[in-house]
Amino acid sequence: MVIAIGSDHAGVELKAQICGLLKSEGIEVRDVGTSGKASVDYPDYGAKAAEAVSRGQVDAAVLICGSGIGMSIVANKYKHVRAALCHDAFTAKMSRQHNNANVLVMGSRVITEELAAEILKAWLHSEYEGGRHEQRLNKISIIEESIESKT
Repeated sequence: MVIAIGSDHAGVELKAQICGLLKSEGIEVRDVGTSGKASVDYPDYGAKAAEAVSRGQVDAAVLICGSGIGMSIVANKYKHVRAALCHDAFTAKMSRQHNNANVLVMGSRVITEELAAEILKAWLHSEYEGGRHEQRLNKISIIEESIESKT
């Protein structure tokens, strides 16, 4: 499995921790930045990771900014991306089981490092259930196609 990871300046420290956890799980990590605490714009890094997921260059992504909201908005602009902003292990698990989320988003100013680790593990170790959820994801795909055809 290959996971892209990106953050803005607010998420750099948490990103480093998450990179270590991913690697300890045997996952290849592609860090798309940023690497410093100087102020940067989250769309630049969210777009890199989301585009890699959208194009099938990576299996999934993890994005981190101060609240997680900005990264969620950016990532969900990309076709085939289902980014979920999670603040606890339950929502992380549900995002995979019911929504087949392929991008996990967290807010470094909202959760602790310990909670981030729990969220990541819940997300990584949950599987999409399919079934009744499949028709809902198909509807999202139809919406994506409809929007694309109008532009």
